[in-house]
Amino acid sequence: MKPFTASRITYYVSRFTFYVFLLLLIFAAAKTALAQQPTPSDDDVNAIARQLYCPVCENTPLDVCPTQACAQWRDLIRQMLAEGKSADEIEQYFVENYGARVLSEPPRTGLNWLVYILPPVAFLAGAYILYRAFRSWRALDKQAAAQEGSAPPLPADEYVARLEEELRKRK
Repeated sequence: MKPFTASRITYYVSRFTFYVFLLLLIFAAAKTALAQQPTPSDDDVNAIARQLYCPVCENTPLDVCPTQACAQWRDLIRQMLAEGKSADEIEQYFVENYGARVLSEPPRTGLNWLVYILPPVAFLAGAYILYRAFRSWRALDKQAAAQEGSAPPLPADEYVARLEEELRKRK
């Protein structure tokens, strides 16, 4: 084996330095590529747009509305997602600018909580009223049946009485 000379050592050091620098450059490029956020997809935009209603059309979700205003809103949602804002922040932005009427689900504040409470309460009240009505009708039927069984026999018609007497004679 040849002894290491100064020029040979310099060659290996410069080569090692080059490879280390190349490796650092590759890692730095990979890190910046990973740090960039991808552009939001249509599914991401529509997931948020589904929670909002069109300001122009009545009762039309933003994700299916064909108007120009809704297209601009969807572009704004895409831009806000690209900036890194969350779905809650985006919804809050639209509520602050256009009011709670743009939300597909009203907030549970003020009198809006009645929307969530009244339907189950009305259903339970209706079920209770039907239960009580069926029970009282059943009790009335039982009372009527009891009164029929204990009622005194009705006076027989004279014709029916003679017919029964003739039938007894034939036996």
